[in-house]
Amino acid sequence: MRYLISFVFVLFFIHSAASQTYEVGIMAGGSNYIGDVGSSYYIAPNDFALGAIGKWNRSKRHAFRASFLYAQLNADDSNGDDRRKQRGLSFNNSVKELSVGMEFNFWDWFLYDGESQFTPYLYSGITAFNYKAKSVDTNNGNQITEYGDQWNFAIPMVIGIKKTLGRDFVIGAEIGARYTFTDNLDGSDPNSGFGQGFGNLDNNDWYVFTGITLSYTWGRIPCYCAF
Repeated sequence: MRYLISFVFVLFFIHSAASQTYEVGIMAGGSNYIGDVGSSYYIAPNDFALGAIGKWNRSKRHAFRASFLYAQLNADDSNGDDRRKQRGLSFNNSVKELSVGMEFNFWDWFLYDGESQFTPYLYSGITAFNYKAKSVDTNNGNQITEYGDQWNFAIPMVIGIKKTLGRDFVIGAEIGARYTFTDNLDGSDPNSGFGQGFGNLDNNDWYVFTGITLSYTWGRIPCYCAF
């Protein structure tokens, strides 16, 4: 009897998993940083970003989403205002992020009747990311230098649009800002034993992804009754 119950449970789990709609795909585009070095424009991609994305479309209006993103970040005071140009700092960094959260569709997103689908969407959740800790090295001509790896958290705030391509593919375009819980992507607020702070130490750094997503979708029509 115990084995029969276990077998029924496994069959139920497999059927439940197969009866939902999933998406898996790639993200590609540009990235930029917002902080105490370089340009103060919020959306100004100046480097590349690549990643992978997965979604569980739990209803017509929401999906659970997870993603991995690798983004290069750089900034140069020569692209900033006169005060920053006079200071003359620059840096390069990179982030490797893991993000989970919920995507909300403005319009019904129904992939099962063969009709073309289109909707704007919002996404937010929680992001953990790895980056290179930086500092202004007074022993090296006040250059911004790296002194180690660190992990931190960010809040993603994403807006986008998406559209079906035939029955099996979805293409999207999105702009997503990440508000981080560090002010040291640029070396302006180091916690090392050397270096010095600069800029506005009351404002944390941001970074932005601007690009496209392309995903493959599969699965039977789900039951929306649970949640």
